Amino acid sequence: MSGEEALQRRVTARLSGFDQAIAAAELQVLPGGHSGLTYRIDFMDSAAVIKAVPPGRAAKGRHDMLRQARILSALHGTDVPVPAVIAVDETEPAWFAMSWARGEAVEPVLDGIPLPDRLVRSRAQTAVDILAKLHRVPAGRLGAPEVPTATLQDELDKWTKVMQAGVAEYVERGLRLAELLRAAEPEAVAPTLVHGDYRLGNLLFDGEEATALVDWEIWGVGDPRVDVGYFAVFANDSNFPELGSAVEGFPPEEELIRIYEEASGAPLAAPHWFRALGRFRMAAIMSHNLHRHRKGGHIDPDQELLPPTIGALISNGIALLADAGSGTVPGTKRSDADPTNKRSMAAAKGHR
Repeated sequence: MSGEEALQRRVTARLSGFDQAIAAAELQVLPGGHSGLTYRIDFMDSAAVIKAVPPGRAAKGRHDMLRQARILSALHGTDVPVPAVIAVDETEPAWFAMSWARGEAVEPVLDGIPLPDRLVRSRAQTAVDILAKLHRVPAGRLGAPEVPTATLQDELDKWTKVMQAGVAEYVERGLRLAELLRAAEPEAVAPTLVHGDYRLGNLLFDGEEATALVDWEIWGVGDPRVDVGYFAVFANDSNFPELGSAVEGFPPEEELIRIYEEASGAPLAAPHWFRALGRFRMAAIMSHNLHRHRKGGHIDPDQELLPPTIGALISNGIALLADAGSGTVPGTKRSDADPTNKRSMAAAKGHR
């Protein structure tokens, strides 16, 4: 019996108590992410999403499905829209089922899917508001065991290792950006729940309504500004030459920061540092993905689209830190990239 057949039996047996008709349903692969196995199955006049640990893989990191189920359960009933957890099976390989959320997830700058400017702006503003709400959720909702707090040094150490494991030609300048970040590391603020991969591409929308925040593979407890700075990276097409395209409805990074400050009720200290950190992180991820492709670890020709973007992210991050005290806003030039290149986001989010 294959691993998928075994999972099929386990899922239908567990969910048959809710819906006997599920016995005849089949798992349907949901493409996109690289974090565990993801399926859809018809369930109770709608559908459920199944996330499972791949057979033979350890339930760690992005494959830790029980950890994902934990945060979704903790956020149920809060102002943060998340799918409802239907069932959890801790038997190895573990899996859980969550409710199907209607809507679409579009990364405006990268996906090449045209949306009205008004809709893009509305979704961006809603996303920032949801992020502020997430950061207000008490970490105590998680219960035991306690989740360790990731410091800014932890963040820098993590992505420095990823950068060092990437394509050799980007390591020197990437580490230069890391040095600048370490030299200017801001004072810590009170830690909060953080999503870890917060962007419009991980928010489902039905029109202007946000229906679900998904992809919780790397959530944790840490500095909320890390989420804010990372989200801002995806608002600026100059970070993604030959991958992204200008989207006039997307508020500029500085405006997104102001919207977050209004939603959170407090000024955001050192926003330029966290925008630079977001660029460093994205460059490290892309360089690592490209290295794996070139070495045959994960063959994906679309990764060859990434070199100009990796270089731009590093350069823009360095410029942000260099210009922080001068009033200059680097990286604001809009690109003339082809907005119909739908391969771009597939390459850009290959880390998922």
